[in-house]
Amino acid sequence: MTTATPHEPVALTADENKLIAERREKLAVIRKHGIAFPNDFKPTHHAADLQLRHGNLSNEELEPQAIRVAVAGRLMLKRVMGKASFGTLQDASGRLQLFITRDALGEAAYDAFKHGDLGDIVGAEGTLFRTKTGELSVRVAALRLLTKSLRPLPDKFHGMTDQEQKYRQRYVDLMTDDAARARFVARSKAVSSIRNFMVEHGFLEVETPMLHPIPGGANAKPFVTHHNALDQQMFLRVAPELYLKRLLVGGFDRVFEINRSYRNEGISVRHNPEFTMMEFYAAYWNHHDLMDFTENVLRHAARAAAGSATLSYAGKPVELDRPFARLSVRNSLIEHAGLSAAEADDAKALHARLKALGHEPPARWSLAELQFGLFEAAVEDKLWQPTFIIDYPVEVSPLARASDSNPAVTERFELFITGREYANGFSELNDAEDQAARFASQAANKEAGDEEAMYYDADFIRALEYGMPPAGGCGIGIDRLIMLLTDSPSIRDVILFPALRRES
Repeated sequence: MTTATPHEPVALTADENKLIAERREKLAVIRKHGIAFPNDFKPTHHAADLQLRHGNLSNEELEPQAIRVAVAGRLMLKRVMGKASFGTLQDASGRLQLFITRDALGEAAYDAFKHGDLGDIVGAEGTLFRTKTGELSVRVAALRLLTKSLRPLPDKFHGMTDQEQKYRQRYVDLMTDDAARARFVARSKAVSSIRNFMVEHGFLEVETPMLHPIPGGANAKPFVTHHNALDQQMFLRVAPELYLKRLLVGGFDRVFEINRSYRNEGISVRHNPEFTMMEFYAAYWNHHDLMDFTENVLRHAARAAAGSATLSYAGKPVELDRPFARLSVRNSLIEHAGLSAAEADDAKALHARLKALGHEPPARWSLAELQFGLFEAAVEDKLWQPTFIIDYPVEVSPLARASDSNPAVTERFELFITGREYANGFSELNDAEDQAARFASQAANKEAGDEEAMYYDADFIRALEYGMPPAGGCGIGIDRLIMLLTDSPSIRDVILFPALRRES
C-alpha cells in the first residue's frame, strides 16, 4: 500500500495509483486544448423514458422516424472494434446503448472515445435504432466528454464487494449496484406516499426545532453542543414530540413531521445515531384510532414502494394486508413466553424467569415493570407478523395517558414486525399536574444516574396548563420501515450516508 497524498484520502494500490496518474495526464491534455469541464450540454431524454416509449418498436419502425435524442450519463461499459464501437451510458433512470463509428464522428472524436475511460461522463446526440441483437440503441452523431473521471470504477462484473466500503463510498455503490439505487428510489416513493397520505387525511406538515434547550420526548441519551451566541448548552433533539404537542395546545388539530432525530447511543443493524422518524398527533383521537391509522399508513407505503402489502423479509412472508394482532404486555408472555396466567401475574415468578435469562431486575420494579422486562427479554424478537403490544406500565411511559380502568398501565402501544419495533404511540397525557409529577420522577432517576431519563421541561408544563385537547400521537421509524419494504438486513443499507468510524 502507498502513503496517502493530498489527492488520495486513503491508501491505494500501485495499480490504482498508476491508473489515476494516467487519467490525470489525459485531463492535463484536455485542459490544454479547451474547456475541460463544459456545462452547456442539455440532454433531452432519459434512458428509461426512451425504453418505455420506444422499446417495443422494431428497427423497421424506428429507422423511418429518425428519432433524434440527446442523452448524458456515465460510461459504464465499452467495446472498441476497429471503426465501430459500442458503449453503455448510465443516467439517473437506467442504461442505454450507444453505437459509435469513426465515419459518423470523425477521426479525432472517435480516437478520443477509444482512449476515454469507463466512468467518464459523456453527452451523446443521435438517432434511435435497434441493433441486430435487438437492443434499443443510439446511433451517435456527436459525442462530448463532459466530466473526466480520475478514479477507476470497481470491477464491472462484481462491483464493490466490501460492505463497509459500500456505506463509506455510497456514490460508487450507487453507480455500480442497481439494487442499491432501487432501494433508495423505493425509500423516496415510500416517504412521498406517506407525506401525501397524511395531507389527504387532514394533517398539517410542520417543522420543529432540531436544537433543543431541554431534550425531551423520549428516554434517550442526547448529543450535547454549545450555542456560542446564547452562551448556553443545547441538545440535538431526541424526538419532536413535545414541540408537536405544543402545536395542539396552539389550536392545530392534526400535525405531522418527517425529519431527523438524534440519539447518542450504540450503532447496530437496527440503530443509527441519526435517523428519520415521522411523528403525528391528532386531537380527539385515542390509541385505538392511532393503531387503525398506523396500519393504513404502512399498507399505503408498502403498495407505493414495493407494489404490494404482502412482503417477504429474510425469506419469510410478512402480511401487512391482514388486520394487525393486538396483545397486552401481560398476554404476550402467555402466548409467546410459555407462562401461565398465574405466572404472568406473579412478581416472584417473573423475577425468577428474568434471572434464568441472565437479567437481574432491580428490586424496586413493580409487577408491570417485571412483565415489561420479561417481554423485552423473551417475546419481542418472536413477533414476526405485525403485532401491536399494548398496556405498557406507567413507569416506562412518562408521556402517555394512564388507563382509566387500570392506572398501573397506559394507553400506549408499540408495533412490532420481524421482531423489531416500528412504531410507538399512545393517548397523550394532557393533565398538567400528572405530567409535572412524572417529569419530577424522571428527573430524580436522572439524578440517580439514569442518562436516558427525561429532564423536567417547565415550559411544556406551562403549555399544558393552558389546556391541550385529548389527543393521540405516534412515531414511526422510517428507516426500519424502508428496511422492511426493501428486504434489507441492516439500517445502513437504507441510509444514504450512515454513521461510520472515521477512516484511519
